[in-house]
Amino acid sequence: MPTISKKGVSMPESPIRKLVPFAEKAEKAGKNIYYLNIGQPDIKTPKVALDAIRESTIDILAYSRSEGSEAYRQKIANYYANNAIHVKHDDIIVTTGGSEALLFAFGSIMDVDDEVIIPEPFYANYNGFSTASGVNVVPVISKIENNFALPPIEEFEKLITPKTKAILICNPGNPTGYLYSKEEIKKLANIVKKHDLFLIADEVYREFAYDGATHYSILQEEGLENHAIVIDSVSKRYSMCGARIGCLVSKNKDVIKTALKFAQARLSPPTLAQIASEAALDTPQSYFDDVIAEYVERRNILIEELSKIEGVQVANPKGAFYCIAQLPIKNSDAFAQWLLESFDVDNETVMVAPAAGFYSTPGVGLNQIRIAYVLNTESLVKAVNILKEALKVYQD
Repeated sequence: MPTISKKGVSMPESPIRKLVPFAEKAEKAGKNIYYLNIGQPDIKTPKVALDAIRESTIDILAYSRSEGSEAYRQKIANYYANNAIHVKHDDIIVTTGGSEALLFAFGSIMDVDDEVIIPEPFYANYNGFSTASGVNVVPVISKIENNFALPPIEEFEKLITPKTKAILICNPGNPTGYLYSKEEIKKLANIVKKHDLFLIADEVYREFAYDGATHYSILQEEGLENHAIVIDSVSKRYSMCGARIGCLVSKNKDVIKTALKFAQARLSPPTLAQIASEAALDTPQSYFDDVIAEYVERRNILIEELSKIEGVQVANPKGAFYCIAQLPIKNSDAFAQWLLESFDVDNETVMVAPAAGFYSTPGVGLNQIRIAYVLNTESLVKAVNILKEALKVYQD
């Protein structure tokens, strides 16, 4: 019998999606589920983006340029300029979601068995992207006790080897919601320049910064032009997850030239979705003001309600729309499955994402869950109450 590749066998399951069969079974049994497991916003996609699709007069849905249409890339560059990030349209390659941008970045700067240092917990698919690229993740652990702040630079330097090619951060962070300060970005900039590494920043949640804080992009840091690679996407910014449009941005011409070869190999990003994404860039600031106000309210209610539960510790996110909660249990995988299979309050239950899948260090995060506060406030309160009642009776 033919065998599956070693790479395929080692490819990790999604900690977010692997519980879907249990959720589907629970729904078929008549249970109502509050989905706290996945970052699919319930915020409406901007009307201007949807109208661009409805009003399109395209006769042939043809390929676009491999790097994305020039008009869209120019408009992206203008968007960045409005955010004090100065790049040219030819510093940008449009991709099929931020995921493809990460794969292009890994493929462009790393060879098999090279290493990338990532503060953990991190977006679970970083594990998958590294496996697909034959790259090794070297984790540096950030801790819930200090709200998942950047680990000391000394911890990064201990991990640097001749195989190290990059440091990767998500800012603001998924799954922690942590927003890196300007000072923390400068520390990272100094270390990548000192050791001649790349700094990759996944900045797809740039707009979602709270409590008066502002996002500081690695592309704003002077002297980092040859080191900085930004991953971006329309998915969360405009609640357009299904558009599958992202981009890779770098002032390093060799990186862009190399990434373009990967882009050419997959032909082009989705043409129709680029039209919607280009139109989305005309979304008024009032849209974001309303969205941010909504997420702040949700975050405050979620943190307040979780903090009332005995034995629960929760980090206070400063951006994005996720938080990590540490529960008085041993194994959140088993707990999450039990919630779907065996527990309900008035025929309602919750679906959470076990946090161990957001770490690459074995045995870490087993008693933690990631919560995406993408539900309305009433639903969040009900969902946390279900968690509270579940923890009263759950036995590991």
